Amino acid sequence: MKKLFFPLALAALWASGAAAQSVFEGTWKVDFSKVSLPAKPDEYLLQNGTYTCKSCTDVKAPIKADGQDQAITGSPYSDTLAIKVVNDHQIQLTSKKNGKPVGESTMTVSPDGGTLTEEFTYSPEGVPPVKGNNESKRVAPGPPGSHAISGSWQGKKMDMSDNAATFTYKVNGDELSMTSPMGSNFTAKLDGTEAPYKGDPGTTSVRVKMIGNDTLEETDLRDGKVLYVSRMTVGPDGKNAKIVSEDKRQNTKASFEAVKQ
Repeated sequence: MKKLFFPLALAALWASGAAAQSVFEGTWKVDFSKVSLPAKPDEYLLQNGTYTCKSCTDVKAPIKADGQDQAITGSPYSDTLAIKVVNDHQIQLTSKKNGKPVGESTMTVSPDGGTLTEEFTYSPEGVPPVKGNNESKRVAPGPPGSHAISGSWQGKKMDMSDNAATFTYKVNGDELSMTSPMGSNFTAKLDGTEAPYKGDPGTTSVRVKMIGNDTLEETDLRDGKVLYVSRMTVGPDGKNAKIVSEDKRQNTKASFEAVKQ
């Protein structure tokens, strides 16, 4: 099951002098009505009782679509995935970690076959569940005889509950700290020194460094391999910012806007 959401842990610091006060401390929230999703489409295939997500980075192997838990490897978030075919236009996915459900998703294709909607819940241990939805437009059909979910889909809209959209920064000297309601957090020096990233099994370390006086670049890594490189640029009013995130594994880019709360 693909990662449900893009990384939001990055910050910018106004550094016009040694005594300058950061205008970015506090809580920020992503405005999902102003999201630009990657141009590269998602690719699914469900045929002859087998499901494959061709565009997924962590789980690519075919999985039996029989509604039973199937062991998977490659995902830090789950170790089993169950695919249930509800009807010829809908499927349900349930992921588990150590026998406990961590994610549920219902993917539904419109009657005309042109739109795919996904309603999902992600439930990491110890924090409130994340709920959200995605909407995609078909850009290529699946092979003859395949389930309606099959084919290529271009993401158009997405939304997530506030706990996945909100993050807080604190600057202390040459260090930046990030916390989120999801339990993820880090404290890193603003010179690009690698530091531990905690609370997210998919990210193990982070690097942050300033780009000019209003932008900070964050690099998220897992076991030494770069996953995402993101930049957040704060506008002149100090209340709005643009985030551009590059997925280095898929070679895709997405952009968001965030508002200081």
